[in-house]
Amino acid sequence: MNKTELIEAIVTDSDISKAVAQRVLDSVVGHVIKAITKGDTVQLVGFGSFSSGKRAARVGRNPRTGEEIKIAAAKTVKFSAGKAFKDAVNKKKK
Repeated sequence: MNKTELIEAIVTDSDISKAVAQRVLDSVVGHVIKAITKGDTVQLVGFGSFSSGKRAARVGRNPRTGEEIKIAAAKTVKFSAGKAFKDAVNKKKK
């Protein structure tokens, strides 16, 4: 499912226009990005949690030449699925 298909699903499930659904989706994604950028965690009960992490600098190898290369430290984004989400994926019934 891509963004357009998700917007269509939202429109089908709710009584709003496609333009409103797109603005709402864009707003949600934007606020999640802002929160994670600030170092906050976003928890959506039943869905999961978004948070940030750190990856240390390290030395890697160029697979073609075998030459060592330095890989810079980086911030990462983590997603941890909630129990209800995991259960739905694994088709467990309550």
